[in-house]
Amino acid sequence: MFRVLIIGFGRSGHGLHLPVLRRLRAGRHAGLFAGAPIAVHDPYAPAPASAPDLRPLADLAAAPAVTPPDQTVVHLCTPPEVRVRVLRELAAMGYRRFLVEKPVATDEASAEQILDLRRRLGLHIVVVAPWLASTLTAGLRRLITDGTLGTLSRIDILQTKPRLGRTLRGDGHPTALDVEVPHSTGVALRLAGPARLVDAGWTDMRAGDRVVPRMGTGRLTLAHATGTRTHIFTDLTSPIRERRITLTFTGGQAVGFYPSSETDHYAHLRTSGLAHPGARQMFVDDSLTEFMLRAYTAFRDETDHELDLLLNMDVVRLISAAKARITAAEQATRPPTLAGTSHG
Repeated sequence: MFRVLIIGFGRSGHGLHLPVLRRLRAGRHAGLFAGAPIAVHDPYAPAPASAPDLRPLADLAAAPAVTPPDQTVVHLCTPPEVRVRVLRELAAMGYRRFLVEKPVATDEASAEQILDLRRRLGLHIVVVAPWLASTLTAGLRRLITDGTLGTLSRIDILQTKPRLGRTLRGDGHPTALDVEVPHSTGVALRLAGPARLVDAGWTDMRAGDRVVPRMGTGRLTLAHATGTRTHIFTDLTSPIRERRITLTFTGGQAVGFYPSSETDHYAHLRTSGLAHPGARQMFVDDSLTEFMLRAYTAFRDETDHELDLLLNMDVVRLISAAKARITAAEQATRPPTLAGTSHG
């Protein structure tokens, strides 16, 4: 049975991980969890308000005395840019099991540091990627493998949501490509296999007279080794919340809708083609709960997580390449500065 330590108690830690943990600890899978309160530390805010099932920690150094490392799963929900430093600090305390929020890193150098820590210290790292545990994703994979709609030729993923307030407050995400795009990139790689970057772009977020660079929209185009093309678009300034995936086959089409928030756990799938004339399904798809259950089961059974971790590292590689491409294009089109000009 595992104790729980949550590091970072903002949107991910408090709003997503904690409710799922509470459901799992109170349900039929309670045997995976120790009855001790969930220890919580937020390095960017005062200790969270206490509750009967929470144990706030004002100082991270006190964690091993409260929740022994050999009995604990750490939920690492800090901003991605500081993840390596916090992971190194926790590993030095003896913690070895980690659930790490996406993206696992914001650049390839940080990703390599995490892989190095994993190899040298024997860390068990699972990147939080609930779409990979989604019932909808599993259904789409079946459509690809059974071939009833023909060969997959294109994937289109659209993710829109109003995120102006969080962006203006600042939450550690440097670009729009670091928010929702890691989810969809991981799904694309799972469905269509390895890929290379073809194109990418982003825009600034503008709200009144406020401008946040690179946090408006983001897009990626990927070319898979299988011949499939993936087009991903995200808009963090949209008034509408939607997570839609469209698979185009040689003999039909499948359009899926992932649950748009934690308030409703139903997914939708529509298929069209000779083999699926106008079929429509709606089904429960609480992917974060399913993902977390699988992760804790894997920790208990000491299952190797390397393949999923490497897939998430490929996500980092592609998004890092996208950032580099966009930055280079911006620099190439920036007007040259005048140097050496004298004023008489």
